[in-house]
Amino acid sequence: MIATPGLRTHVASIGEGDPVVLLHGFPMHWWQWRFIAPIIAAEGYRVICPDLRGSGWTEADDPRFGPESQLDDVVAVLDALGIGTARFLCHDMGAISGMQLAYGSPERVRAIVQVAVPPGFLEFSPRVMPAFAHMPALLMHRAGRSLGYLFGSRYAAKPMTDETVEAYLRVHERPEIERAVTALYRGMVIPVSRRLMGGVYKRMRLRPPMLCVFGSEDGPFAEPTVRRICRNHGQHADRFELAFVDHGAHFLTDDQPREVARLALDWFARTT
Repeated sequence: MIATPGLRTHVASIGEGDPVVLLHGFPMHWWQWRFIAPIIAAEGYRVICPDLRGSGWTEADDPRFGPESQLDDVVAVLDALGIGTARFLCHDMGAISGMQLAYGSPERVRAIVQVAVPPGFLEFSPRVMPAFAHMPALLMHRAGRSLGYLFGSRYAAKPMTDETVEAYLRVHERPEIERAVTALYRGMVIPVSRRLMGGVYKRMRLRPPMLCVFGSEDGPFAEPTVRRICRNHGQHADRFELAFVDHGAHFLTDDQPREVARLALDWFARTT
């Protein structure tokens, strides 16, 4: 547990060497990286997997969320650990904080890999609207309603076992985590989504090298669509690439963890 003002962040860590920070998605926590973190650590990295605010075993004094709440938390953890700069691998919700850090404090990001999330400079297209279909239910989430539907075939190419889903969702037995669902979406996800659609990040320059990885079965982000919405990356980013993984969907870290790890390690090696 790492204590910073108003927050006690639970962090899982493995390995020694240059730091790699893994930022999990929703409704997950550090355990999302159970297959990937050891692979990266085995290549000589110190892998750090924090539970973001409102997730896992992290505890916050203030239950509210703002657009930069988790970003500020990540920076606080880096500072507490004495980490000036790191590499990042981020999925889903975690990619919001990773992207914000890459734009706002590029000197702290040596390289970044985003999984299942397009870059901030995307050219918005109606074709990606289905990616937001889950938001109304989460904005209206009520305590006791299972989030198991998020792990269905629409988002995972390989069926997750009941034990895996239960391991992700067990933490929602904690009232503060259950209450954080709507606070997270209303306070952070929706405002940042509006910034994306409004072109806020298109007016900024992305300095750190970024790789965006998508599963071939992630419907809203099919390869033709992704290549189209990222076609002008040279105007917005210093270095940017795309990668696509067969037999994977939105929860690509569970569908194809070894391939995600391989792509991340390759990107880190090529951007040293």
